[in-house]
Amino acid sequence: MRPLRYAINVTLDGCVHHEAGVAPDEELMRFWTADIERADALLYGRVTYQMMESAWRRPVSGPWPDWMQEWEVPFAEAIDRAPKHIVSSTLTAVDWNAELVHGDLGDAVRRLKEQPGEGLSVGGVTLPLALADLGLIDEYIFVVHPVLAGHGPRLLDGLRGRTRLEAVDRREFRSGAVANTYRPVE
Repeated sequence: MRPLRYAINVTLDGCVHHEAGVAPDEELMRFWTADIERADALLYGRVTYQMMESAWRRPVSGPWPDWMQEWEVPFAEAIDRAPKHIVSSTLTAVDWNAELVHGDLGDAVRRLKEQPGEGLSVGGVTLPLALADLGLIDEYIFVVHPVLAGHGPRLLDGLRGRTRLEAVDRREFRSGAVANTYRPVE
């Protein structure tokens, strides 16, 4: 069974909003590129899918936009080509190398996990909360940034039950961010 990994940037006070001052630098972008590349597929909810698509989908014109730094291109290329599974009750169709997830969320994600491969990566805020409540996340990667946001959505806010985790890896970055990897304790 391939593992489901949840990876996200988070501030010291738990904010996971993408505009909370946690934009990755070149070193962190390499980390996120490697994270995307080790997944067989990405699992997103509608909001995250549309946000990522608007930023990282290759333009129809071909070249990447002028705002993109050269060191961001490998991430853009990795996420652009990655297969994506989208959970949405409002979208009727998706593209960008994506397909909609149908039926019961738990059953659908269990079927995805049962397929052969190295792993699935889930991103966002709402969908990972639902998956954590179902006990379907096998690994949590929290990149904690030395920022106090003071507002915004909080990491796994509303989780119905307590989940004990064990630390399995830690990596420090020059920016002061720290990637902590945890696995649920049975």
